[in-house]
Amino acid sequence: MSPAAASPEDRIRSYVDFARVHAYLLAASGIPSSLHERLYRKLADEVFDGGEAFSVEPCEGGRQRRLVLGAERALRRESDVFLVDHAWSFRLADALKQLREVPGLAERMAALMCVDLDRRDELDEADEQDNGKGVSLENALEVVEKEKSRIQEKGSDFAAWLELEELGIDDDMLIALDLSSKFPNMVALNLWGNKLQDPEKIMKGIRDCRRLKALWLNENPAQNEGVDKVILDGLPELEIYNSHFTRTTGEWALGFCGDIVGADNPCSSAESIPLENIVILDLSDRCIHKLPEVFSPSKLSSLSNLNIRGNPLDQMSGDDLLKLFSGFTQLQELEVDIPGPLGNSAISILERLPNISLLNGINVSSIIESGKHIVDSALKPRLPEWSLEESLAERVIGAMWLYLMTYRLADEEKIDETPVWYVMDELGSAMRHSDDANFRIAPFLFMPDVTQSCGLFVMFILEKSAHEFRKYKEQLQSSSICPSRKETPVTKGLRPSDGHALRVFTDIPHVEEFLTRPEFVLTSDPKEADIIWVSMQVDSELKNALGLTDHQYTNQFPFEACLVMKHHLAETIHKAWGSPEWLQSTYNLETHLSQLIGDYCVRKRDGMDNLWIMKPWNMARTIDTTVTGDLSSIIRLMETGPKICQKYIESPALFQGRKFDLRYIVLVRSICPLEIFLSDVFWVRLANNQYTLEKTSFFEYETHFTVMNYIGRMNHMNTPEFVKEFEKEHQVKWLEIHGRIRDMIRCVFESATAVHPEMQNPFSRAIYGVDVMLDNKFSPKILEVTYCPDCTRACKYDTQALVGSQNIIRGSDFFNTVFGCLFLDELKDVSPL
Repeated sequence: MSPAAASPEDRIRSYVDFARVHAYLLAASGIPSSLHERLYRKLADEVFDGGEAFSVEPCEGGRQRRLVLGAERALRRESDVFLVDHAWSFRLADALKQLREVPGLAERMAALMCVDLDRRDELDEADEQDNGKGVSLENALEVVEKEKSRIQEKGSDFAAWLELEELGIDDDMLIALDLSSKFPNMVALNLWGNKLQDPEKIMKGIRDCRRLKALWLNENPAQNEGVDKVILDGLPELEIYNSHFTRTTGEWALGFCGDIVGADNPCSSAESIPLENIVILDLSDRCIHKLPEVFSPSKLSSLSNLNIRGNPLDQMSGDDLLKLFSGFTQLQELEVDIPGPLGNSAISILERLPNISLLNGINVSSIIESGKHIVDSALKPRLPEWSLEESLAERVIGAMWLYLMTYRLADEEKIDETPVWYVMDELGSAMRHSDDANFRIAPFLFMPDVTQSCGLFVMFILEKSAHEFRKYKEQLQSSSICPSRKETPVTKGLRPSDGHALRVFTDIPHVEEFLTRPEFVLTSDPKEADIIWVSMQVDSELKNALGLTDHQYTNQFPFEACLVMKHHLAETIHKAWGSPEWLQSTYNLETHLSQLIGDYCVRKRDGMDNLWIMKPWNMARTIDTTVTGDLSSIIRLMETGPKICQKYIESPALFQGRKFDLRYIVLVRSICPLEIFLSDVFWVRLANNQYTLEKTSFFEYETHFTVMNYIGRMNHMNTPEFVKEFEKEHQVKWLEIHGRIRDMIRCVFESATAVHPEMQNPFSRAIYGVDVMLDNKFSPKILEVTYCPDCTRACKYDTQALVGSQNIIRGSDFFNTVFGCLFLDELKDVSPL
């Protein structure tokens, strides 16, 4: 029964129950208590009435949508609440499959995310074709005749200014317009967004317009360097070409950017351009390499507001630019890229330009008080990027990160390992960020029977920082504190003098089953054990609970998180070695997001590969791990828990076309001095699918990941067989590769010795899994270090050692070998590092 059909008493009782069950959610959402009952009524009756109060309209040239309150609707502060539905909910691995298979889903999401513009354009073009080519020529001729009439009124010497934008003009139509003979004094011609292709025909149509100062051919098919050369060589007085300044830029272009030259005042001669009247000058995004000579304090004596954003200005030094700008005594407001041509520091710029009161829209006093070196008030909205070749499903996959929200499901026992992502409906997705917000949107889980949810979303913008990236890179390159020598081992075996067996307490089934040496005996009482070998963390709480002492040996070292948690591992290596080639570029997104964004943007600018892998700090088996080349997805994936972002190995060594990695077992007796051994048993983990960098493959677990023990089908391959086939396929010697891997693993543990000597504990002995991948040059890369690694394969399969004795190694002897090395000083089937 809905609230509307219930009796007043039942309605009150239902609302009280709702408020009690949802008390924490209501408080967390921030919904005013005065709206709680109204929210309940709408939830219970499923009232989605936002469409009555709001409309959705396109913005940013159709590449985004925004929510607009209807003119006839007046809403007082905290007077109403509206519901937003989920248009699409999914787990990441299923996203592409659903878009391809669920009827209408890709089309709806593409329209919602504004990545179907070309489909709309195709419809528009079809309409244009129905109207015929003659209509385009007719429209263009109408504009031409109007301009001819205007010139006749002004006088034959008056300069012409033609606006022929988006009229469907092609090469032949441009020639037919005969602009050169009709407008010999033309100074500006706008042909933006037409169908011009052939540079020779374009020049034939305008060759005799020798006084032309500005020409816009933007968004025509004829957009390449060859066209640019023909145009610029043929029109030597051109000062603005495709919105950019040319080498001959002078008074006219400055007058245009200062709003004193335009269609109503074309100004064909420099003498008629009063530059001294310019107060505001916008030179942003003009591709200026060097400011024209006419840009001077004597010519622009009234200049008060200057915008030079988006220009390289690489043919002038920062010092020369600051010296030039300091001569403009009236200049009070300046917009400039920081870092940029004037330097990397806002404070340094202000020291050279003391008359400035606003820098990038920020009050100078607040910049100085806060000590900010980088200020930017002109961040552009993040817009989806896609190509015409992509299907709608592929476009949605790339754009969805600008719209997604996430949550995890949980019960009393555990939290779901993989998050649920969702896209709000058209109304909710059109809500945009504002620094001066008048509406708020928040998630809320409605639980009439603990099955429903409806969510809202909060958007944030992050600024890229190439400057922070450069600083970070320089810092890494200057770091290196690792020792260059090996020290003498100090550990000794624990073999009791009276010959009694060492008692071992363990919760690991493989140890219970395969530790069969007479020197060791299992015990169920941890208090009487000599060795505690467990999968759980042995901290003070566990010691107190089990009655353990500090003189019992444990299979973990203090502070080993510096190795086994991915963000700490990267930090430890960076402090020890700087940026070694065996560690991919790695960023802790909780502390180095700005540096990552800088790295990403520099790579994008330079056309470098830009694929990254997101890994949770402390999860194994590739849980919640994602491969992506999209900055928006990187930022949004942070919401599912703390992560590192690591440069993906885009060109790995392959085995028969498939990715693989290698699991090594490292035995550690001591950290300071470092005493470690490499098990002669290691194994290969193979992906199931052929490797590809097709964007759609990033959602295929069995293409980009190799851990198949828990997901997918595992195809075990004996290590000697793999090595033999690998050497044959790639014509390499495995022992040379193995030597490089040994050196890298030694360096990893030397990092811990150098940076975290507090790890050392004489009552610690441990084994760690070290995962290694090879790139296509067969250089090793460290992936991660794992505490208490899964040794199922080491115990299950017999194999032959490829180094050392090269004997057959029985899987059932694996833990006998491990305990013999760590506690009895034996070297059977292990190699010192």
